Amino acid sequence: MKRLPLVFLLVFMALPVMAESPNLVVEEAAALLASQLSGREDELAADKSALYSTIDAILLPRFDRVYSAQLVLGKHWRSASNEQRQRFIDAFYGSLLRRYAEGVLEYDQDMVQILPFRGDASKSRTMVRSFVLLDDGSKVPVNYGLVKREDGWLLFDVTIEGVSYIRNYRAEIDSEIRATSLEAVIERLESENSPDTDG
Repeated sequence: MKRLPLVFLLVFMALPVMAESPNLVVEEAAALLASQLSGREDELAADKSALYSTIDAILLPRFDRVYSAQLVLGKHWRSASNEQRQRFIDAFYGSLLRRYAEGVLEYDQDMVQILPFRGDASKSRTMVRSFVLLDDGSKVPVNYGLVKREDGWLLFDVTIEGVSYIRNYRAEIDSEIRATSLEAVIERLESENSPDTDG
């Protein structure tokens, strides 16, 4: 899964708001990310705060944080208090942002190949399929899970080489909650998101 950080951010950042179709969501925003990074790679690599802020400005309006967090928590969502739910939503989003931020600096618009849409855009959930082309010429299959909201399509899951990030994190979080507690997991995520943890 060493390819995951870069591919994960490629997926996230290729999502503009209120596109007419799921594929158009991905296709139109590839150029947006390229323009945001152009000429700023060294600057953002040296300033993590600026890097996080740049990514957040693009990602936040395009990612269903609540739905994604709910799916990751699974059955633990039902037993969580409203306060715990909101703290988990915020902490988990922050964790994703920080964990994969540096991978976006390697973004190359030509690496992403979107396949023709074969799903049903009238459904509430759908999938956009693509490949990310690697330097060695190999192709990494990447499927984008999107959910339809009033404002358009939002990302909630990414499946890379058959591995869903939702399922992967759900297994990890469930195991940690069973070993400790939901509160302990939230506190860990909040601690990791502290500016003091940035190198």
